[in-house]
Amino acid sequence: MRLGINLGYWGAGMDSDNLAVAQEADRLGYAVCWAAEAYGSDAATVLSWVAAQTERIDIGSAIFQIPARTPAMTAMTAATLDSLSGGRFRLGLGVSGPQVSEGWYGVKFDKPLARTREYVDIVRKAMTRERLSYEGEHWTLPLPGGPGKPLKLTVHPQREHIPLYIAAIGPKNLTQTGEIADGALLIFPAAEHLEDTAITHLRAGREKAGRTLEGFDICPTLPLALGADGDVSALADMFRPYTALYVGGMGSRKQNFYNQLARRMGYEKEATEIQDKYLSGDKEGAAAAIPERLIDQTTLLGSVERIADRMQAYAAAGVTTLTLAPAGFTLDDRLASLRAGTEALERAGLA
Repeated sequence: MRLGINLGYWGAGMDSDNLAVAQEADRLGYAVCWAAEAYGSDAATVLSWVAAQTERIDIGSAIFQIPARTPAMTAMTAATLDSLSGGRFRLGLGVSGPQVSEGWYGVKFDKPLARTREYVDIVRKAMTRERLSYEGEHWTLPLPGGPGKPLKLTVHPQREHIPLYIAAIGPKNLTQTGEIADGALLIFPAAEHLEDTAITHLRAGREKAGRTLEGFDICPTLPLALGADGDVSALADMFRPYTALYVGGMGSRKQNFYNQLARRMGYEKEATEIQDKYLSGDKEGAAAAIPERLIDQTTLLGSVERIADRMQAYAAAGVTTLTLAPAGFTLDDRLASLRAGTEALERAGLA
């Protein structure tokens, strides 16, 4: 099992430290450095900045938001980043959610599965550097009846095939991801529930495409907080606002994929309470309503030995790249968490 690092969103208060974190991950042999975007910093700029100042670590978009860019633009960006980084780019895509898609980008959040499939088709076709033409429900290239003509990408990517990942949570999206992608980006993954909540659906998609999970990258992101095992409750409290935001407030009441995931993990009553409180404006109450076990199941908390045990559980569940989001109030704390990640991987016998 390999390790990755997720820098999260720029503007979160630790921006000046992020380059040092990426460079230390590069030095320690982490496989990939991911950057995210929502409605603040864009991931492409961050990744180009990191790639220019690292040597070996891959850079990945987790995610480029599908409503933010046309598929041809995404192909251009992917090819450029792969070329500039010397073949170190991984393309992660996702549909975002209804609030961001419609409120920020002005793109209707409808038929996300069909939209994702067409998007991936066009990106991959453009990356072959063939002349691009496409007829679908959501995109038609060139536009009919006008002056447009099929064009081809002029940039030569470093590699013929850039790994393509999709951020997926729901069963149907996971199945499609297994069918059309090279990897899956997962969030709030509990090792104990991973087979039922994710891998069984990814496997079904691979089988639909006539493939197996061999070579498919299952890549969950987990926050990591290093400390004594007796401090697990206090460490878990660090992630209450984060968990409350996603389970309680991300998306809408009817379309909160993270809330639905918590329900599939057996937290139906708690998920309802968290969402009700968060959407009523009681964010502190929502955070307090989160069961500690839910946080502990979806993070890496405690000593190196405890984290190593959890890593073994994720590897046994089928995870191939474990992406860490190291927590800490200072740069030294975050760097210590990074080093603990590699030490735990070695102790788990997974390095």
